[in-house]
Order: sequence, then C-alpha cells, then structure tokens
Amino acid sequence: MTPQSSSPRTRWRPAAFAAVASTALFALTACGGGSDPLADKNDDASGGSSDTVTVGSADFPESQIVAELYAGVLRDAGVKVETKPGIGAREAYVGAVKDGSVDVVPDYSGNLLLFADKKAEAASSGEIMKALPDALKSQDLSVLDASKAEDKDALVVTQATADKYGLKTVADLSSSCGELVMAGPPEFQERSYGTSGLKQKYDCSFKSFQPINDGGGPLTVQALTKGDAQVADIFTTTPAIQDEKLVVLEDPKNNFIAQQVLPLTAPDRLPKEAVDALNQFSPKLTTQDLIDLNRKVSGDEQQNPADAAKQWLADHGYDKAS
Repeated sequence: MTPQSSSPRTRWRPAAFAAVASTALFALTACGGGSDPLADKNDDASGGSSDTVTVGSADFPESQIVAELYAGVLRDAGVKVETKPGIGAREAYVGAVKDGSVDVVPDYSGNLLLFADKKAEAASSGEIMKALPDALKSQDLSVLDASKAEDKDALVVTQATADKYGLKTVADLSSSCGELVMAGPPEFQERSYGTSGLKQKYDCSFKSFQPINDGGGPLTVQALTKGDAQVADIFTTTPAIQDEKLVVLEDPKNNFIAQQVLPLTAPDRLPKEAVDALNQFSPKLTTQDLIDLNRKVSGDEQQNPADAAKQWLADHGYDKAS
C-alpha cells in the first residue's frame, strides 16, 4: 500500500461503484443540506451535544454503510447518535476526528497504519493491529477492536484463466505473467504493492498493463470477463467477484496487506457504553456481509446505506437500532 495517497483506503477508487455519485449526493443531503457535511459542527469539540456521539464516514458507499451500522449499534445500546456521512478522503475525516466534529468513523487497518506511519512494514492482520496503537498515539487518535470484515486489493482472474494456467495463488503466476495482460487503476503501476511489488515478491512482470480508472469497478470487471485482460486488481468486497464467478488468487507473501474494518476515534472520546457496543459488534461483521451490503446499495436494488444497514441490524438482533 502506498502511504502518500489521499484516498480513504489509500489505494483506490475515485468511483469504485457505479452508484457512488448518487449515493454521495444522498449522503450529503441526509445530513442537513448544504455542501459541507461538517458545516454544522459544534464548538464544544464533542462531535455534537455533550451527550451525543457523532458517527462520520468517508465519501464512498461501503464507508457510509458501515457508519450506519455503527450508528444503529450505538442507538441499540442507548447512546444518542447523529451521523455525518460523506466527509471525504482520509485526511478530511481524520481531521474531523481530531477537531471533535465527529467522534468515530470506519477505517481500514492497513492503510490507516500507513497513514500514521509511512515507514510501517507490518503486513498481516496481527502485525498491523499490534503496530496501530503506537502509530496513532502521536496524532491523538485511537482505534477499537477490528472486525472480521476485510476489504483489500486482490489479483483476480476468470475461472477459465485459472484452469488454463493452473492458478490458485499469485505465486503460480510467475511462469505465465509474461503472457498475460493485467488491468487495474493507473496508480497501480506506481505503488509499492503494485507492479513493482509483484516483481519483487513473486517475480511477476506482466506482458502489458491496461490502466482503467474506475477503481476495480465495472469497467475493470468487463475487461476481465471479455478477455481484454487476464488478470485484474479488484477489491475483495466487490460483489462481481461472486456474481461473475471470478477467482481471487491467494497472496501467501502478503503483497496486499491486511485491511480490516475498524472504528477510528480518539482516546477517551467515546463513553464506555459506546466502546463496549462497538467492540461487541465488530466480531459479528464479516467480509461476506460487506459484499452483500455493497450489492444492495450499488447493485440493482439501489438501496441507500441507511436502509441496507437497518435491515442487517434487524437480522442480527439489534431491535432498538432505529
């Protein structure tokens, strides 16, 4: 992962889903109108009134979904909540946590670590979670427990390509890379986990690289399924992986570092009941949940994030989440 990118997940996606623009518009209007989701921040640096927890999100659908889950979980625990969706990229929502205009926001463990410590080399989920607290301490930030859910880069192929070249892991690509075209975001060629990382860790140099600026979205998937590319960089919670029966290649050397979903906050910012509620929630959220929720919001159903989250919460026993 490259630490210097301004994107929430650092790696990605100006338009990861076809519905980003409309969802972001909904998110901004849902928080009280106007163009600035932080415009109504309270001066007491508490994220709202002194007894209110303010949940923010980045400006893409998955972050907005998880923020609505956090909000519902907190309401179920009896915590007064307000939401500020669609804040922007990581620099914006980290700044909002620091200045108190929001109290908690979903983030991704690996890229958050690289944001806090540009020299970090942790790759596995355990290593990253061990390194995060100290890395965040200097910025007066903290995290709660990480969920099982993870959204990370992956090299993806069709089943036909996997069968033809005997591919199960990225390591299996080494003997055939020179015959294959790879599709991915243009910046993949410049990032440490991108073409240079694949060369260094797996001795893999592709025949050519096809830049597609949709963040692993529909155009990238189409390039793969139509045969214009044989390998693509697609994020693991993208529903098309399952819908198109694509194959995610295992990454035994951790070229793509762990990216668990977790709450970003500040030390002593949240009341104990909020901390307990979010820590009890996190183990319940899975990667499959994110895939299903993304499908509801960015697929044919076009649900808004709040409605998708509300249904998940009801299905998982959060009866007082509304």
